[in-house]
Parts: sequence; structure tokens; C-alpha cells
Amino acid sequence: MSPRWHAAMITADDVPQAPLLRTRFTLDEGHGEVASAVLHVTALGVVEPHLDGEPVSQDVLTPGWSSYEWRLRHATHDLTERFAGGAADHVLGLALGNGWAVGRLAWSGKSGLYSDRIGAFAQLELRFADGHEQVVVTGPDWQARPSAVTADEIYDGQDVDFRRLEPRWAALDGPADGWSGVSVLEFDTGRLTEFVGPPIRRQEVVKPVAVTASPSGKTLVDFGQNLVGWLRFTVTGPEGTTITLRHAEVLEHGELGVRPLRTAKATDHLVLSGGADTFEPTFTFHGFRYAEVEGWPGELTVDDLEAVVVHSQLRRTGEFECSHELVNQLHRNVVWGQKGNFLDVPTDCPQRDERLGWTGDLAVFGPSAAYLFDVSAFLRDWLRDLDAEQAHDDGITPYVVPDVLKFSPPKELRGKADSTCFWSDVAVWLPWTLWQAYGDREALAEAYPAAVAHVRHVEGLLSPTDLWDEGFQFADWLDPDAPPDDPAAAKADKGVVSTAAIHRSARTAADMARVLGHEEDADAFDALAVRLRTAFLQHYVSDDGTVLSDCATVYALAIEFGLLDGELKAKAGHRLAEVVAKAGYRVSTGFAGTPYVTDALTSTGHLEEAYRLLLEEGCPSWLYPVTMGATTIWERWDSMLPDGTINPGQMTSFNHYALGAVADWMHRVVAGLSPLEPGYARSLVAPRPGGGLTWAKGGLETPHGRLAVSWRQDGDALSVDVTVPAGTSAVLRLPDGSERELAAGEHSVTA
Repeated sequence: MSPRWHAAMITADDVPQAPLLRTRFTLDEGHGEVASAVLHVTALGVVEPHLDGEPVSQDVLTPGWSSYEWRLRHATHDLTERFAGGAADHVLGLALGNGWAVGRLAWSGKSGLYSDRIGAFAQLELRFADGHEQVVVTGPDWQARPSAVTADEIYDGQDVDFRRLEPRWAALDGPADGWSGVSVLEFDTGRLTEFVGPPIRRQEVVKPVAVTASPSGKTLVDFGQNLVGWLRFTVTGPEGTTITLRHAEVLEHGELGVRPLRTAKATDHLVLSGGADTFEPTFTFHGFRYAEVEGWPGELTVDDLEAVVVHSQLRRTGEFECSHELVNQLHRNVVWGQKGNFLDVPTDCPQRDERLGWTGDLAVFGPSAAYLFDVSAFLRDWLRDLDAEQAHDDGITPYVVPDVLKFSPPKELRGKADSTCFWSDVAVWLPWTLWQAYGDREALAEAYPAAVAHVRHVEGLLSPTDLWDEGFQFADWLDPDAPPDDPAAAKADKGVVSTAAIHRSARTAADMARVLGHEEDADAFDALAVRLRTAFLQHYVSDDGTVLSDCATVYALAIEFGLLDGELKAKAGHRLAEVVAKAGYRVSTGFAGTPYVTDALTSTGHLEEAYRLLLEEGCPSWLYPVTMGATTIWERWDSMLPDGTINPGQMTSFNHYALGAVADWMHRVVAGLSPLEPGYARSLVAPRPGGGLTWAKGGLETPHGRLAVSWRQDGDALSVDVTVPAGTSAVLRLPDGSERELAAGEHSVTA
């Protein structure tokens, strides 16, 4: 239940940049001790609350980014212990930055898309021992003053002038002068909602591995890992000294590779006070492995600074390891890619002038994400934004959620803002993925209306031939054979890709409807799926199993999305194996085909071809970036060319999780773990050794406990160890197809 709101949204009158707000208050007398103290706080911007000079929590970048027009989340903090000392006088303070609401977003260069003023909203609810209640709220009586932060942008970085720092600003003995007034902003408290997902926090610290000089003489710090967060250090130097920190993911010809950042400056500045200054820019974040440091007083060493890794508070649940070290590094890259891009919103990339919640990336990566981390609350929160955006746009699921592109449509997308396959299909695919992973029926029911709206909207977009072959489609985006400047120029026919995708959505929506007891909906979606499948076979598939455009993606989708059966499926699988072999087992698929090509090979009897595809090291392949030193998944198969130069396209990122969706196949096929019933109430353990791997293991913290498998191949003998969680059961399926039932507990089998 939402609180009864008494607070107002306020803004500093004369401090447009990173203001500090405070109020002094005295506890009401005569009511005994404070029995409970709860602070609700949010902002149009980002806020860091303080009580009596100390931070209220370890959360950063609160309230994150949601569809602010309809959902502005408020954080809730229990501060009861902070009032246990018996003091009567206190100070509540709020440090503010631009964040997503006021700062610039996307590549249009525009700022203030949600608000042209930084606003703060706080309500401290105090209840005393005798039941008396006192409420301290933001209002016109608050004070404002400048902070030491002179500039802050998500994309561009943060500037701090330590000569302006007033460390006691929110303390009882803080300065009495230098304060100005505030004004109340018009604000509808009906937009306020509690967090469903976890907060953003500092997660770990990474120390530098080297400090070197570039060919041009710049000082470069290498952290050995592409990460998301910021630098932190304490430094002493002459007053007025300026230190400049530039961030990038890669080096090119020994210099910082900043071209992929486009207009994002990713640069912090600090002006020293002359004393010991501690720098930590918590109103921004950077995607980087390398930092270029200019102006450091004295010699910079690896002991002088550290990188703080920042992302949403997610519990790691899934693990994978095998006998092939490059594959293990690939998997580590997938994990780091998810960590870096699951910073409140599941973004495409964390470094350039974008960092948007692209729906297509998550549509294909969802199963991998749900295995590696507990993302149930994180993605349930994001799906609420999707529902809000869709409900206000006639059932259209946008390209990005929150849909910032609607405020400033990019020229290349203007006039095309309708549903598009894979991207919009996330409204159906992701809730079903989460249902399978966690078995949360309430979450499935909550997401159901958006899934229904998507399928029904696209049904209205079908051509008279029951094909989704009209309108804009990203389709097999970033096909490796597409030219660098035209990532949509894929081999796969867009009508084939989009019709296959909506067929899958119709079938999945029918399954959702049955789980939830909506039988009429289920029958309608089944009928739509039959129409789509009939049209697909009639217009796109030849009698010999050839699928229109005859490339790996169309075969993978036709096979895995249930459009082919029997002999036709076998023929398509054979042709897919031929296409993969003809390409030298190098990847020839883009966003649409990549997550499904290894599965399509496996399900049609071509397991070894799937392994050869996974283990190929030439470009393009999953392991090529690993051989080039990648520590995250790249946006393009060749984001960096073999000669060490960055791909010439204007769109390339070195931390983009979508192409890491192959991890799902590694979890389900190489290790062999998947749910037979939602939430792993019943599991399938079906390892499929191949590719010369001698062992593999996987483990998953399911809602019922730990499910694990470890297998080892020794000649013709296969030994498998399995852990089945309490209260569940599993089916062990061996490579020869034989099955045996496993009860909860530990099992060892040799075949």
C-alpha cells in the first residue's frame, strides 16, 4: 500500500547544477523514544539522502530509470536505529544530480526529456513509543546550496571542484550561511510507486593491472577487465590542480579508443583543494577497461586508484565451466556483459551516447540472464515499464523501454515506430522465460495483458497472405556479412524472420493463456498460429526443405520456432548443417539467428556441427573476440578487426550482451540443465558431450535449491554426477537417449 503523501516535489531556486538540499527538524517532545523511522525518497534526477551528515544507505543513482511519465519509483529506508541515540535535533539532506530525468539521453543530444529541473521528494515518517506520528517532508521551507559538483551527466561524466566542498553540509554543525531557497514543482504523486526490482549499488573493486605510457605520451591505466562503474581514489596535490580522467573500452594503436563512444565524453574532471581529496563520481557511470589520466601530481602507480564496479543488486545463481578454457572465458565475458548492462535498465551497452533498454537484446538474452542471476524482480520491474509504454501507444511494444526515442525520434527511425519482430516480441517471450525459470504465476499474470496486446496488434499488421512481411524490421540485425554502415542489410528475408517470430509469439501466448485459465484466448492464439504456420510453409518453404533466402538464420528459426516437422524439418536441418559447413563454421547469423542456430543443429542431429560452430576461433565467431583479448561480449562479431583497429562502422560496442545468448545453449546442452516444469519443480539433466570436451559442469540455484551436474568423458565411458534439490525430481537423459528418474539428492551414473 502506498503511503499517504504529504511531501512536495521541490527544486533549488538558484542552484541549477547538482544542488544540496536540507532541512533541520526537532523531534516532537513528550512521546517517548522513536519506535520506527521510515524514509521514502525519490527525485527527478538522482538523489543521495543523508541524515545528520551520514549517507542513509549504500544505494547509488536512486531512483534509477523508469518510464517517469507514469512510474517514478521511490526508495524506502528503515532509519529507526539512526534515532536510537536520543538526540532531539536532526538534519535531513539530499544531494542531487541530473540522472536520466534531466540529463541528455540517446544520440539526439537533447536533455531534459522528462524534466527541465532537478526535483527532490522525501518523506520521513516517525512513530513514537506512545503511537504519536511526526512527518518530515520536502517543502518550501527547505534550503539549497551549491555542491562541489560543477557538472554531471550520465554520458559525459562528472566534474568536482574540491575547493567548493563542504563536507558537513548535512550535519547539525554544518554551515549556516551560503543557503538559498527552494520552490515547489507541480507533480502528480499518483506517479509514485515502490521499487519492485533491486537497488543499484557498488558491487566489487577492480585494481589496475598496469600503468603505461601511450605512443603519444598519455598515461594509461589498464584494469584488465571491461567493466561498468567509476574510478575512486584519494589524492593530494597543489590547490587548483586539475586532473582529467577519460574512459574507454579498448586501445587502438596504443591510444585510448574513444570513437565508439560517439558524442559521449565519458570524462571526469577534478580540481584539487590542496589537501587530501577523495574522488568518487556517483552521479555518472562509465563503461571502460582503460582510463587516461592527465594532470596527476607526481608519478601514478597501480596502487593509487581503483575501479568500482556498479550494477543492480543481483544474486548470482548460475555457473558453468568446461575443459575448454576459451569457452570458459567466453562464458565469463557473458557474465560481465550482463553485470555491466543490468544497471537498473537492461541496456544494450553501457558506454556510448545510448545505454537504452533495447527490447530485441533482451528478447534473445532472457534465458541466459535468468540462469546466471536472479533477475525475477529486476525484469518484473522493467516489464511494468513495458506495459506502461505499450498501454499508452495502442498496443505497440517500443524499440526501447523506457521509450525515450518517442521524445526525440532519430532520423533513421522516424516514421517507423510500430511493432517490429524480436524487439516487440519481448512482451511475450520474456514473461514466458521468467515463468519457466521461477514459476511465479502472479508475475506471469501481471505480464499477460502486454503479451496479449502485442500479439493482437501484430495480427492487425499481417498482409492478406497472413505473413508479417510489411513495415520496418530490424530482423537479423548485424548479420556479419552486412556492410559496417548498414547493419540491417542481412541475408535473411525479413518476412521470413518476422513471420517466424510472430508464430512463436502466438504459440507462446496460447501457452500463457492456458496456464492462466484463459481458454478462449488460448484457442484464438492457437488458431492464429495455425494460420501463420500455413502461410509460412506455403510462401517460404519448398518441398525439399529449402527456406526462402537459404541462410543459417532462416533455417534456425524455422526449426526452433516450430514451423517444420518430420521430413521437412530433417531436410532443413541437413541444409543448415551444409550452410554452416560452407561458411567454415564461422558465424553467419545476426541478432535473430544467433541464439537459435546451435539449438537448431542439435535438435536435427547435427551436434558436432554445433560444437564446431561454438569452438571456431576465426572471425566471425564467438571465440574470435576471446582470442583478441575480449573480456565482455562485443556488439559486432568484428568490433575490433584482426589488425587491432576498431570496426569502421559508426555503431560498435565492446560490451553488448545480445550475441552472448549462446550461453543458454551451453547451459542446457553442454552442461545439460533445463526446467521440465516451471521454476525447476521438475528438471531435465541432459548433457550432450561433444567437440572434444572432456568435462563440463553447471550449477543453478533454483527456487527450490541447488541443481547441479558434472560430467566427465573418459574414452567411451561417461560419468555423470547430479544434485537434485529437495522437494523436486529430475529426469537424467543420457546421450544415447535413455532416461532414468532421479529423486531429490545426490546421484552418480556411469554409462
